[in-house]
Amino acid sequence: MSNTILPYLTLGAILFCVGLYGALTKKNAVIVLLSIELMLNAANLNLVAFSKFGVNPSLQGQLFSLFNMAVAAAEVAIGIAILIALYRNKGTSNVDDMNELRK
Repeated sequence: MSNTILPYLTLGAILFCVGLYGALTKKNAVIVLLSIELMLNAANLNLVAFSKFGVNPSLQGQLFSLFNMAVAAAEVAIGIAILIALYRNKGTSNVDDMNELRK
């Protein structure tokens, strides 16, 4: 088992970059939501890595990561509900067509 933090941070950076690319370039709202979740998971990976390999190893990073997962689950539930409502009104899941507040 490795004693360095570098592989965890590298994987976190790669996941974050893939999520950022998906969130900025894709047109489908479901893919954008999944990309945002990928970025949140990259941040959670970094939190857990720093809590294990940091100067003072403790459970604070892991607890904050669990709290972040709970907030992310609520965010996905609300995001999917809004997406379903917009899809029923507009008939599309293209994010370019969802820039108005009224029908």
